[in-house]
Amino acid sequence: MTATHEVFNQASPRVDVNEYTSNLPLVEAVHAYGADWASDDLAEAGALVGRADFQRDAELANTITPVLHTHDRWGNRVDEIEFHPAYHRIIGDAIAHGAHTSCWDDPRAGSHVARAAMFTQFGQIEPGHACPVSMTHAVVPSLRVDPDLAQQWIPRTLSRDYDPSLADPAKSSAIFGMAMTEKQGGSDVRANTTRAVSNGDGTYRITGHKWFCSAPQSDAFLVLAKTEPGVTCFVVPRTLPDGTRNVFAIQRLKDKLGNKSNASSEVEFSDTVGWRLGDEGAGVRTIIEMVNQTRLDCALGSAAGMRQSVAEAAWHVRHRAAFGATLIDQPAMTAVIADLQLEAEAATWTAMRLAAAYDDDSEQSQAFRRLATAVGKYWVCKRGPNHAYEALECLGGNGYTEAFPLARRFREQPVMAVWEGSGNVIALDVLRAMVRDPLSVEALDAEFELALGQHRGYDLHVERTRKIVAQAAADPTSAPAIARRLTESLALALQGSILIRQAPSFVADTFVSGRLEDAGQMYGVLDSRLDLNALAARA
Repeated sequence: MTATHEVFNQASPRVDVNEYTSNLPLVEAVHAYGADWASDDLAEAGALVGRADFQRDAELANTITPVLHTHDRWGNRVDEIEFHPAYHRIIGDAIAHGAHTSCWDDPRAGSHVARAAMFTQFGQIEPGHACPVSMTHAVVPSLRVDPDLAQQWIPRTLSRDYDPSLADPAKSSAIFGMAMTEKQGGSDVRANTTRAVSNGDGTYRITGHKWFCSAPQSDAFLVLAKTEPGVTCFVVPRTLPDGTRNVFAIQRLKDKLGNKSNASSEVEFSDTVGWRLGDEGAGVRTIIEMVNQTRLDCALGSAAGMRQSVAEAAWHVRHRAAFGATLIDQPAMTAVIADLQLEAEAATWTAMRLAAAYDDDSEQSQAFRRLATAVGKYWVCKRGPNHAYEALECLGGNGYTEAFPLARRFREQPVMAVWEGSGNVIALDVLRAMVRDPLSVEALDAEFELALGQHRGYDLHVERTRKIVAQAAADPTSAPAIARRLTESLALALQGSILIRQAPSFVADTFVSGRLEDAGQMYGVLDSRLDLNALAARA
């Protein structure tokens, strides 16, 4: 066949890039928050996830998606999910590198920061597997409520081995999922109808349904069910100690907008065996720390997605020319890449600051993270989808095709804003935290105070934020109507404080000018203080 054209002016694949050492804000945050000791391991993982074969596995895991097998060929109920081997390779690598529980296994200064940085790298390239990795991380504080269950399960969650089989109840590793919400209740778990009845031997029989069960292929789950005193938390294994399968009837897999590599399902329980975790009626209190940890991981996941988006966009515009010049050298595109990088940097610094708060158990730090985790989760995750779209547009038609990773990322980002509480749920949680724990408001405000006096635009934003906080406190009945505005204002004040104190000065200058002084939109801002070329160069 006669050739009709040669391929030129197309960017080569963005592969064999070290995703740690090339991510300057992440490296800077790891240093700022005391986790430099993990740099070699993080760089090793950065080289791994940047490889062409790892990225190919990410593509395969999202195009050859999980398949549910409710029965085997002889008619026996099995409730098994078949994954492409690429998925198992990815999650196996993530666990081998401690992206799940390294901070619990090796607690020291900066351990939560190091684990967060590891988690983001794997989630940047393939986010679906991060769901069970996150839940396995987050379950550890809840398991500690019961010494016997902790002894049984925590060593298995700390394992760096990954074994997807469900046949051996005594295997040395375990992945955790959760089954909380029901079709009639959603985030309102007190509307749940699933019931649990004691067997008198420490176990319970659970009957009911779950509308969303995350990662149903996991070894065990935290499940909420009602006992006489109220909502109670249970550990429900897929395989019982005698080697038989627990009743765990997977009804169907959810056909989701994104998050395709990760299986999410509806599940029916019928006399399913569970072990009570915490007191009867205290289920919400038992899982609250797990919720905080997974909310942190939502922010980390969104920040990782922003990093992928801007990195792919910047790679494309550095390797493509139009109208006589390379795209990145054209002022309009420089401004777009700089804006995308600014958002990604703010998200990365925010998420890593939150992770650092979990390394510090002082009263002040605990109070800070109680409020700041919800605030950060709300804002960072809310910014993710539009950021992905803007990056996708930089690639033109290529970005809109499934052959490039940004179409997948565009579908992926909304899940972080939905998981563990969508917008209104989080904003209302912020109000509740402010009322129930005034110290958390003081701790967050103290964070703002640290950055005052350097940028008039920032100082004015903090002044406005404090007025909104006072307004909500003065009229709690009307406060829900301004809950989102309040949360957004707190989030921008938090991001500004972190960047002013920790990031390069030109990053902080641009954030204040483009996000606070110019009503949250940087495009078209003409200010001699801003160095958009320097910011774009960090992408």
